[in-house]
Amino acid sequence: MRGRGGPGDEHELFDERAAWERALGEAGWIGVGWPREYGGRGLALTQQVIFYEEYARAQGPGRVGIVGEGLLGPTIVQFGTDDQKRRFLPGILAGTEIWCQGYSEPNAGSDLANVATRAEPDGDEWVLHGQKVWTSLAHWADWCFALCRTDRDAPPHRGISYLLVPMRQPGIEIRPIAQLTGTSEFSEVFFDGARTPIENVVGDVNGGWKVAMGTLAFERGASTLGQQLSFENELTEILDVVRKRGRGDDPILRQRLADAWIRLRIMRLNALRALPALERGEMTPLTSVHKLYWASLHRGFGELAMTVLGPDAAIADALPYELSPLQRVFLYSRADTIYGGSNQIQRNVIGERALGLPKEPR
Repeated sequence: MRGRGGPGDEHELFDERAAWERALGEAGWIGVGWPREYGGRGLALTQQVIFYEEYARAQGPGRVGIVGEGLLGPTIVQFGTDDQKRRFLPGILAGTEIWCQGYSEPNAGSDLANVATRAEPDGDEWVLHGQKVWTSLAHWADWCFALCRTDRDAPPHRGISYLLVPMRQPGIEIRPIAQLTGTSEFSEVFFDGARTPIENVVGDVNGGWKVAMGTLAFERGASTLGQQLSFENELTEILDVVRKRGRGDDPILRQRLADAWIRLRIMRLNALRALPALERGEMTPLTSVHKLYWASLHRGFGELAMTVLGPDAAIADALPYELSPLQRVFLYSRADTIYGGSNQIQRNVIGERALGLPKEPR
């Protein structure tokens, strides 16, 4: 499993990686930064960074519980009730419950305030109707945390609630979306009368926007330095191909490789510079700078890999459509500048919140 199951390779060895997740849970390596009273190790941010870096350096397999551990768990710790903490945190820590994120919709991507999926109370349950899209791991997930409109008359940001919804029930249809990689990490999710208990609201009813923004802050946390090392592993693979093909004397290629190495060092320094704000729980424009930077960097890595492979880049690694790791990097990285807030949105955030420029006309 070493090095398998990352971006563009999520389908690979899923059952084995699910067993690995449970093994990590048994050994106490899930939620290392969570407070001890909630089952974590209570590690300081710098210690968490060391763990994520060493996991990436060892080429640990892609984590099937990453959404629960990295996003939902910290959100429950900060905003959840005591009952929610007792119910949901142990399954994440044990690696036995898989989560997916129900944010984006066909008309609500980077602008989450446009969410139209609605949830209406019916006795002691919420009833959901609507559609989510680009839902990672949906077809494997046991639960989804979903942004739903619970007051259609309220202003866009104030009529949204953050609901926890079981995925294995009538009224939920999951349609995998085929990607360029030939796999289906993402899915469309249709809610048609799906239900969840009335108490499965994190934060206040109609106060889900604050909770959702908290989740996004956790998304760009300590694991970003591990991500930098994962990119470094990819650069090492590109360099191996250069050496095997005897292309190290090409001055233009050498310059591109040197530039990639330098940009990786900058990515690391940017991530380290953001750590103090993350430790204070602040979401600063620097997180948008970092997302914009690494997304563009990784997309460039994919293009560099195709240059190094030359004509072979256009040939599948094996029939019928098996891709090499570098081919997967190229195809998957096309999405890096879109998901998690597109490059255009990040530039707006930087311009408006950091530089004080006028807001984009509506």
